[in-house]
Amino acid sequence: MTSRFGQYTKDYSPDRRGAGAAALRLVTPRALVLGFGNVLLSDDGAGVRLVERLRSELGADAADFVDGGTLSFSLLPYVEAAHSMLVIDAADLDGETGTIGLFEGAAMDEFLKISRRRTVHEVGLIDLLDMARLLGCLPDQRALLCIQPGRIDWCETLSDRVSEGMPEASRRARATLERWTQA
Repeated sequence: MTSRFGQYTKDYSPDRRGAGAAALRLVTPRALVLGFGNVLLSDDGAGVRLVERLRSELGADAADFVDGGTLSFSLLPYVEAAHSMLVIDAADLDGETGTIGLFEGAAMDEFLKISRRRTVHEVGLIDLLDMARLLGCLPDQRALLCIQPGRIDWCETLSDRVSEGMPEASRRARATLERWTQA
């Protein structure tokens, strides 16, 4: 049994030193995989759907997988606790439906600064990142993975083109997370 307080945990499980031995150990901060979107609006939910897929493919303990829905400020504690952050959302990439874009570090910041809104959740994401920046907890390792939507309308399924792009989006997300863990 593990009890978590900030970045330290107290592990109460038996270990090789004997039954019931307790050891205080430092827990490495985990990657945050944050999906934005509304799954009731077809392709708008691509970010949340991809987070669900990654949790299934990698296992729930591989990262902190969070369905950010359409929330923003309430997600700050997750950002504060993360050493790296992968945000996933549907966004206008000026490409064909299902096109995938990956923007890391400063490129992510620049993508979000463009005057026209590219994602309906952008304002909340910008505010969240600005709050983290002001508090000094914005992860240096951060990326925005975007999927070009084709349909944002009342429907609980992704469009065919976005569905077809999900395996590549998953591959790129996994590669990014793997690279960060090796850094």
